[in-house]
Amino acid sequence: MRRQTFAAPMLALALAGFASGAWAWVGDAEFERYRQSMDARLVKIETALAALQQNRQTLDLLQEVEALKTEVARLRGQAEVQVHQLDTLGKRQTDLYADIDQRLTELARAPKPVVEPAGEPAAPGDEVTGAALDPLVESRAYETALTHFREANYASAIAGFKGFLKAYPDSTLASNAQYWIGYAYYALKDYKSALAHQQKLLAAYPASSKVPDAMLNMASSQIALKDTGVARKTLENLIARFPGTQAATQASRRLAALK
Repeated sequence: MRRQTFAAPMLALALAGFASGAWAWVGDAEFERYRQSMDARLVKIETALAALQQNRQTLDLLQEVEALKTEVARLRGQAEVQVHQLDTLGKRQTDLYADIDQRLTELARAPKPVVEPAGEPAAPGDEVTGAALDPLVESRAYETALTHFREANYASAIAGFKGFLKAYPDSTLASNAQYWIGYAYYALKDYKSALAHQQKLLAAYPASSKVPDAMLNMASSQIALKDTGVARKTLENLIARFPGTQAATQASRRLAALK
């Protein structure tokens, strides 16, 4: 009886110790799984943050690329304008040199003015001024008036071209000057004066290369004056007389718009 009584308490203590150890083991396992789960979540968060940072850097790079594209486009635009200006300047210079060469040739062929003896005044009308014989002065006068036109200073352009025609009535640029006078009046919306000066060009310089452009400007003035029927005839005449020219092409478009 004593041995059974002693064994029972010992068994109870042993079972209690086993239960306590088992509970402790289960708690450690749960904690370990929780820790691993948290570590996995932290890894995902860190990965997401790294991806977000990389995307932000990529976005910054894309914005820089777009800014560079915009700058390149702006520089290309400036380059195109400069190339156009250089081409225009080169053409004007070539035309000027050709005109100067032609005038020098004409001057060389022309008879030299008679020099009056010392002390005797020259007869009226026999004076030959240096400005009249200088093609550079003539070209500068024309360029000055044309600059006024380009700057939309039409009143000064009209005065300049009229002064040019008075000083150089036989100039090869005379018909051009007459055309720009008419066009300047058109820009000022003085359509009657514009029409009159372009008609003067057709009458005074029928062989000028400016005739088609003058007729096109005439039609524009006639349309502005509500004289559509006459404008249609002017455009039809322009197309018939100067087929294939740029002025004729524009005349065809305007004629189609009037119908």
